Amino acid sequence: MPNTPLTTVTPNTWEFLRDPMIAATGFREYDARWKYPEGINLPGMTLLGQALGTQIRRRGIRPEIVVANDYRDYSLSIKHALVIGLMQAGIRVRDIGPALSPMAYFAQFHLDCPAVAMVTASHNPNGWTGVKMGFERPLTHGPDEMSELRDIVLSGAVETHAGGSYEAVPGVRKAYLDDLVGDFRMSRKLRVVCATGNGTAGAFAPDLLRRIGVEVIESHCALDYTFPHYNPNPEAMEMLHDMTDTVKETGADMALGFDGDGDRCGVVDDEAEGIFADKVGVILARDWAKTHPGATIVADVKSTGLFAADPVLREHGIKADYWKTGHSHMKRRVKELGALAGFEKSGHYFLAGDIGRGYDCGMRVAVEVCKMMDRNPTLSMSDLRRALLRTWSTPTMSPYAADTEKYNILARLVERLKGVTTFAGRPVKEVVTVNGARVILDNGSWGLVRASSNTPNLVVVCESSESEAELRAIFKAVDDVIRTEPGVGDYDQTF
Repeated sequence: MPNTPLTTVTPNTWEFLRDPMIAATGFREYDARWKYPEGINLPGMTLLGQALGTQIRRRGIRPEIVVANDYRDYSLSIKHALVIGLMQAGIRVRDIGPALSPMAYFAQFHLDCPAVAMVTASHNPNGWTGVKMGFERPLTHGPDEMSELRDIVLSGAVETHAGGSYEAVPGVRKAYLDDLVGDFRMSRKLRVVCATGNGTAGAFAPDLLRRIGVEVIESHCALDYTFPHYNPNPEAMEMLHDMTDTVKETGADMALGFDGDGDRCGVVDDEAEGIFADKVGVILARDWAKTHPGATIVADVKSTGLFAADPVLREHGIKADYWKTGHSHMKRRVKELGALAGFEKSGHYFLAGDIGRGYDCGMRVAVEVCKMMDRNPTLSMSDLRRALLRTWSTPTMSPYAADTEKYNILARLVERLKGVTTFAGRPVKEVVTVNGARVILDNGSWGLVRASSNTPNLVVVCESSESEAELRAIFKAVDDVIRTEPGVGDYDQTF
């Protein structure tokens, strides 16, 4: 492959069919994502495969990798281009076919394979592609690994080796579902809306829930990579509202919703109340605390303060650790601390110890939610929600900020917020800057601004321990600071 400077290749040219083109902005903190073909072409994906193979060999890792792809129509050709590069780097490729991201992570254990490369853009709209990758199971690339990979690609410092090979591996879907089900069967009746937004999870979630004895009401489970109803993202209000409407129409006991590559899970209860994933995490942690006293729970900085304040968790000695948002950051932190679980407000759950292998799997969470309901046969999901201390919180809101500007914008915002002593009319207890700035008030309420790792946006989340009015005051205070930056645009959604 010619060593053509990446910046000289543009779409709809002869060179575009021959030479690699990769936008540097696609290398994010813990994922690689591009618009296709505007941000990356097929030769560029082959170069990425060469670079990943080079990275694996430089680190002395056994040259063997699991690869898979989501259901988007272009993902297969992108995976094949990636595979060519991996084989050129001397890597043994084990292709498990169409899959969920957590199925690819599972395959690392099932096939005893050190590395993984999952071609998916998760919940991003059609026209996006990307790769989730790692070589230290159950971890995936973090900032250091992504920076190293980017530098190999942009410098053209790839290495070729003999010994590359390709093998299509059948049967992993069945093994994955068998592992999730185990010997568990529901002992109580449970009617569940299963919402997949026509994404890849539609080929897994309904079968899984039926196998454990759940009565399934399918909602947009037919595979359709055009996503005709909404992008499969259980954090987005559009999907949550659709789930709540279906619960109202059917009288279901709850709804479980899954994102495009199946590593996240959202929950709506029997009263058609959407429960943000961090609150679901507190509910699950309360249940596990009875059998795992003294355990550590990791929560991302967007998550509710209840992980530290909940009286049941405190009674059982559960220790809360708030950490950086992002599936790679969270997986690594859970492993470092030997935590029982990690939770992100976005719906990523990292179940470890005797309840998981430490990677994020929306299907595993669905099974664990059903097991929790089975252990509490007289309670509904709304009962479990109401048992929590009440707080008022926003969804995750994302005002536009260009990828090339967002981190500089955030740095200036953090500097402004670090110095505040009052906020939304209350004294400030502390400003946590582990990931953006989380301004915590004297009553435990808080507002957060950080940069999105995957899209050209900032991220804003707020929570009040007192009232809807205080929540809106906190949001206004955060937004007032954000609006000092002219490079910040409109929000994708509000509350």
